[in-house]
Amino acid sequence: MEMAKSTLFQKTHYYILSVSQIWGDGNAVGVASHPLLTAVDQPAFHLQSDMQLSLVARLVYVFSVVCTALSNPTGERTCRIATPLRTTFPLLDDISIEHLHALFANGSLTSVNLVHAYIERILEVNPSLRAVGEINPDALDIARALDLERSMGRVRGQGCPLLATVAVLNVIQDNIATKDQMNNTAGSYALVGAKVSRESSVVTRLRDAGAVVLGKATMGEWAQCRSRKASSSHGWSAYGGQVLGAYYPQQDPSGSSSGSAVAVSLGLALGSIATETSGSIVNPAERGNVVGIKPTLGLTSRDMVIPISIRQDTVGPIGRTVKDAAYMLSAIAGKDTFDNWTSTQPYDVNPDYVKSCNFLGLKGARVGVPRNGIDYYLDDSTKPVMAAFEKALQTVRDAGARVIEEANFSSFDVPAFARNSSIVLDTDFVGGLAKYLESLSTNPNNIHSLSDIAQFTRSDPREEHPDRDTYVWDRQLARNISSSSLESFMAYQANLRMGEEEGVIGALDRHKLDALIMPTFASYHLPAIAGLPVITIPLGFYPAQTPLKMNLKKTMVSVAPNIPFGLAFVGRKWSEEKLISLAYAFEQRTMIRKKMKPYIRPTFELSDQLEPTEETPYKLKVQYRAPVVDQPRFARHIFQKTMGGLFSVRSWMWSVFGLQHSLL
Repeated sequence: MEMAKSTLFQKTHYYILSVSQIWGDGNAVGVASHPLLTAVDQPAFHLQSDMQLSLVARLVYVFSVVCTALSNPTGERTCRIATPLRTTFPLLDDISIEHLHALFANGSLTSVNLVHAYIERILEVNPSLRAVGEINPDALDIARALDLERSMGRVRGQGCPLLATVAVLNVIQDNIATKDQMNNTAGSYALVGAKVSRESSVVTRLRDAGAVVLGKATMGEWAQCRSRKASSSHGWSAYGGQVLGAYYPQQDPSGSSSGSAVAVSLGLALGSIATETSGSIVNPAERGNVVGIKPTLGLTSRDMVIPISIRQDTVGPIGRTVKDAAYMLSAIAGKDTFDNWTSTQPYDVNPDYVKSCNFLGLKGARVGVPRNGIDYYLDDSTKPVMAAFEKALQTVRDAGARVIEEANFSSFDVPAFARNSSIVLDTDFVGGLAKYLESLSTNPNNIHSLSDIAQFTRSDPREEHPDRDTYVWDRQLARNISSSSLESFMAYQANLRMGEEEGVIGALDRHKLDALIMPTFASYHLPAIAGLPVITIPLGFYPAQTPLKMNLKKTMVSVAPNIPFGLAFVGRKWSEEKLISLAYAFEQRTMIRKKMKPYIRPTFELSDQLEPTEETPYKLKVQYRAPVVDQPRFARHIFQKTMGGLFSVRSWMWSVFGLQHSLL
């Protein structure tokens, strides 16, 4: 009884706090635009959109939370729903494609079940971490169609049947175009409501393989190509808000593909497709304790991806395991007539990257350590990383590989390639962005150039200018040269030379290496400018006594206890099979990802999923978490959960002062 009273007190405290937050700012999630509504005219569910509540509606909310707290002090929701599934399921933050294959094969799980579960998890933690910007309002309809296909014996996909069979649920970064009800904004309000003339080729490949595009992941606005580093922050966008990492309160998620990595880490989706220009896949994957593959430039199409640089951009997968990432890479790789760079691929039929997942992949391999490419980035905060790295080298040796020390780059001039990269990226972005904008079939804000975007950004208060400046755009526009200019060409050629013969390729050739092995923080710079592949896997976590280090804007924690860091393998062009083999062998021997859990985790699991067969009373435990870093947004989450608990959880319909909602 005393425990029940204590629980009641805590829950009522959270509810009252939630009420005070909503009463104070007048905002709550718009229930009329819930993602589970799948009407044809239902817009994409933008998880940062709010709806002003009337005074009467607020009173109804206050009444509902008080009733729930008084009638349900133990934290359980009682609802009239059907018989629970009898199967024992893996946890969704650990589940793999092959786990799902088994569940689909024995009939204990459907695509609809899976979509419901992931949406529940997104709604549970997204108010605090904002990893997902939009949920696809068509996701349930797509899932139903795939379930029907499966029941009729149809298997989608070619060359990757397992991926096709399980209908993998991916989130797609918000700069990769989908031709559906979702937006493609690069995080800016300038492109909200714009429609594309065709879908990105990588998304089409995913759909053809049987994947369900669950939603759009929040990203750093314009892939961090807008502001000085000290003026903005990793993972922030006007449209999506600030993504936070899940391993420490107010954690810097790193990179621009921030939401993609956080969503995968927490099991809000099985995998994600993200983009990298320089570190934007591998860095967020490292900080999310997951696997990221930055492919060879030209292995995956960039068609209908909002660009930074046609000479550096790549599209790649983020997964919880090497094998899951390999499945996704197999699905999206291939030649595309809309991206001429893919014509350089040395094969007509893509490799099956899953076959490279070999426990003995390190046996007989030669891997080199380019110490001068690592030492440049060392400081006090990297000491725990380097200690773990040295242990990893011993693990690699024990697995049968030969580690070549001092496999150094013949030249490693960071200021020089930074200057050259600035010229290449600046000139590519101005022209590439204009070309993308020309392809829009609907352009409500009449945006046609970088100048238009800069003007929009400075005039719209939601874009937080001048607090978050437009320094990068100002520099790009001031150059007044194109990507075809001699200056841009010479800068690109200088970078290729530094990245290839003076850098990665030279080191590989001189020492007859299969790959380079490096801490992830030092791994991506030369591969970015030379178009070479990188795979990052979990290596370890900052120890308990680690001093906190803030980001440059002083708004997030970049180094702290329990924050993950990664290990990277770097190779030649088209060496993804070898890199996956090496990474898989290390991963299977260490299983480092499982050694640390996020400080905040969603609680909804597949075991909570219920089949709509017969009416029967059933108690479903739901853990209401106190928000760690963001009370107002957590309050909106409580509003959704409370109203659901008051009127029943899985199937309810209500109408209050013009607000109508139907939850399937």
